[in-house]
Amino acid sequence: MEPEGFHRSPKSPQTPTSSDACNSISSAGDFHGTYPNFGGHTAYPSAPQGFPGISPPPTYRPIRAPSINLSPDSYRSQQQAIMLAPVPQPQRVTLVSLPYDFQVPTKRIHSPEDIERFHTSESGNNFLGFVAALSESIRGRKISDTCHQSVAVNSILSILETLVRWMDEIPPAPQSSRYGNVAYRAWHERLLEQSESLMLTFLPDHLKSSAVEIVPYFTDSFGNSSRIDFGTGHETNFAAWLYCLARMGIIREEDYQAVVARIFVKYLELMRKLQLVYCLEPAGSHGVWGLDDYHFLPFIFGSSQLIDHKHMKPKSIHNEDILENLSNEYMYLSSIAFIRKVKKGLFAEHSPLLDDISGVPNWKKVNSGLLKMYKAEVLEKVPIMQHFLFGWLIKWE
Repeated sequence: MEPEGFHRSPKSPQTPTSSDACNSISSAGDFHGTYPNFGGHTAYPSAPQGFPGISPPPTYRPIRAPSINLSPDSYRSQQQAIMLAPVPQPQRVTLVSLPYDFQVPTKRIHSPEDIERFHTSESGNNFLGFVAALSESIRGRKISDTCHQSVAVNSILSILETLVRWMDEIPPAPQSSRYGNVAYRAWHERLLEQSESLMLTFLPDHLKSSAVEIVPYFTDSFGNSSRIDFGTGHETNFAAWLYCLARMGIIREEDYQAVVARIFVKYLELMRKLQLVYCLEPAGSHGVWGLDDYHFLPFIFGSSQLIDHKHMKPKSIHNEDILENLSNEYMYLSSIAFIRKVKKGLFAEHSPLLDDISGVPNWKKVNSGLLKMYKAEVLEKVPIMQHFLFGWLIKWE
């Protein structure tokens, strides 16, 4: 049986440098533990050693090691569990009905037991099924392909354009630090002040009271103003916000392709600009031990776009001509091109997991593996999900 997996071990990581305005963006996401190998054993580099007795040079940015050190047996056991887990399948979103009970959402996850409770609940399964359905909606389609764009989709795009425009109105502040520009806090403060009015621009009268519940998901989708960082937990909040809109019927199944190819693509454009303009730190980054510093979902959606493509294979990410000419049409290629833009050095050294994925034989296996990995390495991690919110639309059951 052909292995659904990675075959090459990553080389020893080196601290990458970059040419962007922030000088450095490391190469992992909000991951705290194990990685699926999509079917084969993958060796991962040991954590880099610190500088005992001396301070690191001022240009050094440490690659952070995983916060949970597992024994080899536990590590292999968790890898095996991910490999054997079923691939998340698309689900229809369960619509809400009268009487409505919108409420301010709160944090409820504090332990692995809470994580298990969430994933065995109807809400947990339906949310993951919604992500899988979005992935399926873009399968084999380019970003520029014609798709149905409802009034709600166009309204959301207008809101995201407004957030982009705010960056031009709030330029980065002069400061000596290369990371975490304090002007981001002014941008985020405006977001908090105006989010409710932005939601009311597209909510129908009978659903305007839902603003109290959906605004917190929206405002948590663009990073943390105290830490001036962004990661896959914030990205998951954006997916949760979209899921809440789907629960209320504002977003419908016929909108899903536009939700990915228009809304999520615009969100990704916004977040990349935020990351570069305000030098956002990666939230919970662990250097080369993750998929990407900031995002996960564009790799899921982007791999779905490429399923059964006649010419492009996972290994095509190493072809510079393909990245240059087609990254505007495929999110996976766009994400790889962005990483190459902001990082110097060998791709296999600053992004070994993505390099390993390029050895998988086809995009269908990449997509199914990434869906399982998203569940295991994002939605099942307490350090990420402890910030996730629960109200009436996403119930704590």
